[in-house]
Amino acid sequence: MSGSFRSEGWAVRPSFVPHGVTSGVTLLADDQGLTQLSGDPQVAWQTPWSEIGSMQLVRFSRSLAFFATIDGVRYVWRTNRRDQYDEIAEVLGTHGARVVRRRRRAGVIAVVAVVLLASLAGGIASFFTRNPSATTLSELKAVNLKVDDLPSGFYATTGSLLNYLFSPPGKVYRATTTTAPAANSAWSQVAARFQHCMGVSAAKDRMFGAAGQQPVYQVSSPIFASSLHGGLEVGSTAQYYKTTTMVQKDTAEMSAKNFGSCLVATNAALILSGYTVHVPTVAQGNTWQPVTFAKGFARGGVTTLTQSSSSASPTNAPTTAPLHLVIAIVTAGHYEVTFGAIVAKWPDTKPLLSNIVNTLLTRITNSGSTAA
Repeated sequence: MSGSFRSEGWAVRPSFVPHGVTSGVTLLADDQGLTQLSGDPQVAWQTPWSEIGSMQLVRFSRSLAFFATIDGVRYVWRTNRRDQYDEIAEVLGTHGARVVRRRRRAGVIAVVAVVLLASLAGGIASFFTRNPSATTLSELKAVNLKVDDLPSGFYATTGSLLNYLFSPPGKVYRATTTTAPAANSAWSQVAARFQHCMGVSAAKDRMFGAAGQQPVYQVSSPIFASSLHGGLEVGSTAQYYKTTTMVQKDTAEMSAKNFGSCLVATNAALILSGYTVHVPTVAQGNTWQPVTFAKGFARGGVTTLTQSSSSASPTNAPTTAPLHLVIAIVTAGHYEVTFGAIVAKWPDTKPLLSNIVNTLLTRITNSGSTAA
């Protein structure tokens, strides 16, 4: 017996039927599969484990989120109750779910997302305050990914693993003070691994090292999710720099052939670490060159989010259908924009993701702030 549970008080998106019930949902699990009870009178939807894919259970500070793909549709169940977490995690983990314990890190580092490594560099643990210029800020917000840029069916979500990499959507930050990450912290380990992968010293590294310069402003888009291609989630972060020379110097480091593969492996390691001081070893990813038509620079990478060999990793990733992390950065003028995606199927999603990257690159090359 692999165990069972009954858990009440969930909400589901999207509904199992058009205009169906989405709140007051009860989830039941046993050896045969997962059952959802909803409505009055209650209707049961029973799904065998063999028909459920890409499952992940995420524990936040005040809630739980369970993601699963059924019949090509990506569903998410959420609840504010966490008292059954251990019981639910054990059962779902037995059937191949990735179990992620999202830990809050102490100090100001929690404000900064690792996906900003191309922009925060030497100030990776920076303090931020809100004090934007209205015109520049308006242009910066317009650069980011929007739901209208995506095929129909995408919706904003708050329970994505990309939350590990992106700052809260819509919040504007301005770097004012820098502090070095604590020795032996996750950040310092990630920095050292990135520099080793790139073959660059900490003194000359613009991503994590002392050579980096901070942007004037930074703001992230919402994370958008869809059931396309078995389920995927996408988002972006845009940064505005004081001079185009800063961006050109960052782009020079990003132009290295192994930049995309080192970049994505670094981000995957931090996701799998659960933000503990122990960063698991992640195999170097593959460089991905998005097909773009706009002028400007674009470079990315892709890797699988599988269970690390490190005993410190909090994940319980499936081995038969791993999720993939895709990261790309585009630069032009005063802008650097980082795009991130979690996808169930690669390379099936390459054309779609390339189109998104091309949209972001077109925006920054056509903006009114590309000249020094």
